[in-house]
Amino acid sequence: MNRRTFIETTALGGAAAAAARPDGTSLPEPAIVGNLERQSGMAPIEGAVWYKAAARGDGLEWRFPAGTLQKATWLWSDMLLDGMDLAVWLLYLYEEGEKPRRFRLMFGALAQCGFRVRVPLAAVDQSRWLIEREGAYLKPLVGGDRVDLSKVSRMTLTLDRGAQPVRWCMTPLAATATEVKRIEKPVLPKGKLLDELGQSTLHEWSAKTRSVAELKQRVQGQLDSAPRQKWPDEFSRWGGWKAKKLGDPAGFFRVQKEGGRWWLVDPDGYAFWSNGPDCVRVDCDARYDGLETALTWMPEANGDFRDAYGTRIGGGAERKHINYLAANMIRSLGAAGWREKWARIALAELRRIRFNTVGNWSEWEFAQKAKFPYVRPLSFRAQRSGWVYRDFPDVFHAQFAADADEYASQLATSANDPAFIGYFLMNEPVWGFSSELPPVGMLYNTPQCVTRGELTKWLRAKYDGDAALAAAWKMPATFERVAQGKWQGTFSPEAIADLRAFGTRMVDVYFSTISKACRRADPKHLNLGMRWQGIPPDWAVEGMKHFDVYSLNSYRPKFPRETSDKINALLNMPTLVGEWHFGAVDVGLPASGLMHVASQADRGRAYRVYLEDAAAQPNCVGAHWFTLYDQSALGRFDGENYNIGFLDICNRPYEEIGKAAIASHERLYQVAAGQVPPVSDAPKYLPIVAL
Repeated sequence: MNRRTFIETTALGGAAAAAARPDGTSLPEPAIVGNLERQSGMAPIEGAVWYKAAARGDGLEWRFPAGTLQKATWLWSDMLLDGMDLAVWLLYLYEEGEKPRRFRLMFGALAQCGFRVRVPLAAVDQSRWLIEREGAYLKPLVGGDRVDLSKVSRMTLTLDRGAQPVRWCMTPLAATATEVKRIEKPVLPKGKLLDELGQSTLHEWSAKTRSVAELKQRVQGQLDSAPRQKWPDEFSRWGGWKAKKLGDPAGFFRVQKEGGRWWLVDPDGYAFWSNGPDCVRVDCDARYDGLETALTWMPEANGDFRDAYGTRIGGGAERKHINYLAANMIRSLGAAGWREKWARIALAELRRIRFNTVGNWSEWEFAQKAKFPYVRPLSFRAQRSGWVYRDFPDVFHAQFAADADEYASQLATSANDPAFIGYFLMNEPVWGFSSELPPVGMLYNTPQCVTRGELTKWLRAKYDGDAALAAAWKMPATFERVAQGKWQGTFSPEAIADLRAFGTRMVDVYFSTISKACRRADPKHLNLGMRWQGIPPDWAVEGMKHFDVYSLNSYRPKFPRETSDKINALLNMPTLVGEWHFGAVDVGLPASGLMHVASQADRGRAYRVYLEDAAAQPNCVGAHWFTLYDQSALGRFDGENYNIGFLDICNRPYEEIGKAAIASHERLYQVAAGQVPPVSDAPKYLPIVAL
């Protein structure tokens, strides 16, 4: 695009954005934070100003009288990110005072696509973790503290992550008492964002698929070669280790500790270390609602490509998706029976790389049919009992047990399958990400529920009347305030101590009830826990004693040995890593992933170091990579768009990480048994550029 065309295009786009812009009250002129540079020049969005951040922490600061935001319901600004890769910002609202509480919103953006930052100020109550993704406005995450808007007197917007320096333009941040509408047709300074195969148009890389003909030839070749892909002879029929027998066949997977080392044991009695990717499914959804004009090609929705479309309701919005991987498979394999053919290709690829497990969130039914070891997730719906805070249910409700039985009934379809390793109760519950304990969040957000009644009863047994409660908590408090109504004000350390103790009861009832229900529905398979982030807090440990394996997601250069050892000491059970990955930004994706290295070759080196180090830990029994496929360059439902796959959206394997994985997988059991040391050739780990 030449300069004249650029000016004409951006001027028209800016006018369109201005026409759709809602009324609002601009906040005071912001001050510069750090080394942020305000730049001159025409912006693609009318009324926007260019800024360039040289480093993390550069940004803007607004100061205003406390209470300025009290009557507002939304904050908003129109923005556009320059460059080609993702960037991430932090928006903070600060209460006044020497030790102010601060609310945090983290969000990212697609480059070269206008977007509107919309912040519902009701989110300061911490009742939610994720605000709905809209267009190029990606994964807005709520964190920090609960704040009182009547006390908020300062706000900052600073760069958190990005390929620095980061350049963006934005209109003045404004507050409004009415809801701000979404942008329907974003400004696109460099044109479409995805090509007809679902690949980025902004990037160029050597392994980019150049035509539909190239795609078809590759996929058909993979289908033809699928029957020839086998595990090594040293593997048992389940992917276990023939060289190490751990007792007679039990017919199902189990855990066993031998000589200070935990193992999984396969149905035939062989040692098993679980190793495989999550999301073994046709999984490259591009969320396109509000981004239709950014697509080069939209397949016919009512014809052969209907399986490539999906619509879901989430966060009060209709989420529209195009799965370009599905479209590419339909193109290559035909509309009839394409998914079964894909499954043969995918499972053959796992065998080729020497994976032995189909990980979480997969189309596990194909693994079941092929007798390929797999795990599966469960989904809890509190339809009868309801929720008390975020996704924590009303565990003392009379119908909670019925909800637990319905939840466990999901296991009926795999209860007698020897290929089924076990089930995850849940994944990273959002109450676990809160700065508040579950009972604290409950008191603030749920005016009345059965669990609040149980908390009141528990406190009455401990304190003889309101005066004793207030004296113990060193703050105004009554049993009536505990029992009902949204709590106002902060809690003293003494109150938090009591609420933490009750939180232990809540978590124990939660996990014991659903674990026992699962055991009744399926007594043969392993309870793999709930995929926590790291070591469980002390108040949650009691409830986790009902698991067979403690699973956690761990994005680090290595899985910390101290973590697996600590969990074994606390819970007397082995550990399984439910998620880990490494990505780069050299193959057309806007972001690397939660762990970042420089190249595809470095992804392979990082893979080997992490996996073999984890296998060498005596309390670790597996590690599941997230995920088999890259995410869409346009972003999934929440906006993640990472290079984290073993295959790309055109089903091209990444050769570098594939070769590295094969090398590690063929010596993995020897590493786990202590016969050979883990590799130590680590790459340079780069700053995160993902959200």
